[in-house]
Amino acid sequence: MNQSNISTWAIAVESVELLGDDGLTLEQVAQACSLSSQWLINRVHAGVLAPAAVDANGDISPSSGWRFSSATVMRARRVAELERCFDADPQLAALTVDLMEEVALLRKRVQKAVDSGNG
Repeated sequence: MNQSNISTWAIAVESVELLGDDGLTLEQVAQACSLSSQWLINRVHAGVLAPAAVDANGDISPSSGWRFSSATVMRARRVAELERCFDADPQLAALTVDLMEEVALLRKRVQKAVDSGNG
């Protein structure tokens, strides 16, 4: 990854964090992750990624104005990296990311328990 790509990604990640509940569009997520919109659409339809918001009718088409959370951006990046590095099937990559996220959550809980026990 060259320096300009790193700078662009860093700005995109900062923007994601600042957006909070507003979310990102499909195109913004694709750009932030250096993925195609079609890749994201395929993963949403496969149940690997989920938009944070769909229209009032529950429409699951991209034209309905999908919005994605910053957590979904990070998940998409992890799934894409696992698919690329290990030639993983999207469902297997998603399961692996689920486990990674669960381990991170459990580590936070343990750390919180340890910190509160030392207080």
